[in-house]
Parts: sequence; C-alpha cells; structure tokens
Amino acid sequence: MKIPIERDNDFMTNFEDSLAEPSHLVDWQLFQQSYQMAETMKIPSFTELRAPFFLPHMSFLPHQLQCAETVVQTMNGRALLADEVGLGKTIEAGLILKEYMLRGLAQKILILVPASLVNQWAIELNQKFLIPAYPSGKRVDWKHTNIIITTLDTAKSARHRQAILEQNYDLVIVDEAHKLKNHKTKNFQFVQELAKKYCLLLTATPVQNKLSDIFNLVSLLKPGYLGTLEDFTKQYKHQQLEDDPYLKQLISKVMVRNRRADTGVHWTERQIETIWVSLKEEEQHVYENLQRFFKSRKSVSAMTYIREFCSSREACYLSLKKWLSERPDLMETTDLLTLIEQLPHHSKALKLVDLIKSIDSKVIVFTEYRATQIYLQWLLQQENIPAVIYRGGFKKGKKDWMRQLFQQHAQVMIATEAAGEGINLQFCHHLINYDLPWNPMRLEQRIGRIHRFGQENDVKIYNFALKETVEEHIMNLLYEKIQLFEYVIGDLEKILSDLKVDSFEKEMEKIFNESQSIGESKIKLDNLTAVIQSYQQVDLDEEQSV
Repeated sequence: MKIPIERDNDFMTNFEDSLAEPSHLVDWQLFQQSYQMAETMKIPSFTELRAPFFLPHMSFLPHQLQCAETVVQTMNGRALLADEVGLGKTIEAGLILKEYMLRGLAQKILILVPASLVNQWAIELNQKFLIPAYPSGKRVDWKHTNIIITTLDTAKSARHRQAILEQNYDLVIVDEAHKLKNHKTKNFQFVQELAKKYCLLLTATPVQNKLSDIFNLVSLLKPGYLGTLEDFTKQYKHQQLEDDPYLKQLISKVMVRNRRADTGVHWTERQIETIWVSLKEEEQHVYENLQRFFKSRKSVSAMTYIREFCSSREACYLSLKKWLSERPDLMETTDLLTLIEQLPHHSKALKLVDLIKSIDSKVIVFTEYRATQIYLQWLLQQENIPAVIYRGGFKKGKKDWMRQLFQQHAQVMIATEAAGEGINLQFCHHLINYDLPWNPMRLEQRIGRIHRFGQENDVKIYNFALKETVEEHIMNLLYEKIQLFEYVIGDLEKILSDLKVDSFEKEMEKIFNESQSIGESKIKLDNLTAVIQSYQQVDLDEEQSV
C-alpha cells in the first residue's frame, strides 16, 4: 500500500514570518499555565520529600516518612527495609519509588514479590501511589514495559531470565527478601546478576538463624561492604548483632528497622485464649500406638506422624499409607491404618466447629496440613458455615479470588503457611491456630496478617492444644511459660540468636526424638524454658535500668 506524500510549500514561509514577528506565538494564558507547572514541580529543598505533596489522599506515618528520607538521602537508594510485621514496608517502598520517579531518577523498575502478592502490589501502587505498575502475564515485553511486578520464579525461569538480565533497571524491589539469605541459591544469584542502580530488599526477619543471613542480604545491596564471607564468619562466629557496636553501626547504614514500640502508633490489643481439647479414648489409644511403633524405629521421625495425628486423622492416614506403600512387609502399620479408619470425627475439629459457631465475625484458621484443610472445610460445610481454603499450590489469580471470597462472602478462611506472608486481612480480627507452629517466626507472621496498621479492632487469637499429647508440652513451653504470643518478631530473633539455636523447630523435634520417655522430654523442655526465661529476665532488667 502506497502512502501519499504531499510537499508543504508554505511551511518555510510561515516559519520565517514567525521568526521575524514572534508576538502572535506568545499567549498570556499559556504562560501562566507554564509558570504554574514550573512552580508545582519546583523542589525548594534537596533533602525534602516531594512524593507526599503529590499524594494528598495518603496519610503517611512519621516512621514511614523518616524511612523514605533516610533511604533517599543517606543510603543512596540501596537499603534493607526490615520493619516489624504490619508497620508498612510496602508503603515505605512505594513512597521511595514515587520519590525517585518524581526526581526523574527511576523509570525502569522491576518488582519481585511472592505469587500471592503480585496483584496486591499492583493495586496498591496504582491506587495509592498513582504509579502505572503492571503484573506480568504470559506474554511480557520486558524491554518496553517500564514498571513490572512479577515473581522470582517467573523472572529466573529459562523463558524470561535472559531477557530480564539484558535490561538496565533503575530500581529493583524484592519483597520477602529473607528468601535470598542463602548465597548458594538460584534466587540469590539471579538478583545478584540483575543490572540495577537502586535496590530495596523488604523483610521482617533480616536475621533468621545466623549472622550470615544478613551478610548475604547486605552483599546484594553493597557488594564487599562487610568484607568477604570467610573473614566475616571468622570475625563474628561467636557473636550476635546486638553484641558488637561496630557491626551494629555498619548494618544501620544499610538497614532501616522500626519496631512497634518505637513508632508511637496506637496498636489494638492482642487477646489470647488457649482452647484445651481432650482426645476421646479411642483416639488416645491410637496416639499411644503411634508413639510406641515409631519409637522403635530410630531412622524414622516419629514426630512427623504424631503431629499429623494431632491435626487430623486424614493427615496422618495419608502419610502413613504413603510410607507403608514403600514397606509392604510391615503388617503392624496396616493395623494402625485400620485403627485410624475406624476413628470418629477428630475431637479438635469438632471443638473448632463449636467455637466458630459462637463467633459472629470472620475467622482465619491456620493449619499445617493440606489434608486437614479439606477435612475442616467439609466439616464446616456440613454445618452450613461457608469456608474457603488458601494454600501455596494455588496460582496467584486463585489466591486473589480466595481472598476476595473470604472478604465478601465466606465466614472462614482455612489457610496453610502460604497465608502467613504478605497477605493483608485487616477486615478480619479473629485468628485460630488450629495447629501451633513450632517456629516462633511463623507465629508472628501469622498474627501479622490481621494485627497490622489499619486494624481497628482488638485481635482475638485462639490457640488449640490437645491434652496429654506433644501439643500440651509445646503449649506449656512456647506459649505459656515464655509468653511468645505477647512477644514480637524482634524479641524472638534475639532469644534465638542468644541461644545459638539454628532452628527452634528442629530443636523441639530433637528433644522429643532423642528422649526415651515423655518424662525425659518434659525435663529437657523445662530446662530449655528456664534458659529462655533467664534471657527474658535479663532483657527486662536492662530495660528497667535505662
């Protein structure tokens, strides 16, 4: 197809006339508009944030504004945002992003978040910050799309990896950045390879188990800032972050960490209630048989099956059946399966139904096992209680749909740990820990879904525990004697690091697996409790002396 082209013979004549007599090009109204635009965009102070001025509909907290100022002015846009759960790390990141865009310093931006948070990030950036950010779809133009939100798994996949690594990003944001703590993982290596001018890492748990965690995160922001890993490990092998003023000062140059107690913000209360449940006689009989059977097999972690049985007969049955399929010669296991098949509804599940019936509000229920999820949803359905499930296997679209159904229609959401990160559920203020986590970090993440900034009601937390089982010992240790439900993530970090415990969960399993009797495990747990309480008392004495 030919496109007709015509010569404009009058252009040069008109242009020369305009140069000779430019007055007709000047318009007083246009001049006023240009002047007003220049005044609006003018930055009177280099140190002053301009983003809040362009977001009059947003109300920022003092610590969020201070965080943005610190990152922009003193950290040169490379920072670890490590506020405690619920203090608004996403808001801080959005504010910093907006500031750099207004200053003309950031145009090409990549945001890496968990799958369940992709759409949530897109909504918040578009609606709150007026930033045109797009979730990645099946077809992504990495070169020509300026602001993309995607997952680490999508970005590092063979299909997209090379195209992304060819881009030069002005700003990269990584949410839930504690997943980058191991420098040997593909996640870490991919983020390290990204060409980026500015970088924000968001996590509520910058130090989960050991100091090398924070070394790796800082190395992504400022390679070589803390020296080599070998030298760092050698120097700080037997120390904690709080023990070394110099190291603490170094980290403070790249990390912003606000604690709830320091923000001056009024937080609603946490009301804790323990729900004790007794197993029926036939259930207690199966529980004891499980203990005896696996106690004689040291190579098998008995605690896995015992914990599943404390959750639901379905969870334990499916695991045992899978284990038995690999060992058809064990007739005793077949007998255990038969006993489990004949059990009535789980006592803890029936108690859960009764409790939810008494609550005239939305409830989120946390369990450890998918089989328990399905069982509880079915059981609630028999009582005409609408419930949705939420788990890690769902694609991001389905997760968003489940959250929306929970907010608008269902009374109950039954969730695994996939709902323990990032998802905001301030419209709900009742939480049930149907299965208690043995990792205190996960506990605070769970509570942080509903007990966060914007929650207008006191949060009610119900903790289920079966009497005369391992759950009773865990409840007495973690949640009664050392009051972990009243503690927040920062305090838990310090307890774990002081005790030099790499994994609280593994420590618990070790105690139970190595003990020859319930009495022995109880003594060991009591000893651990006493040590933790002594650390808590030291912290309390230090606070009172200040």
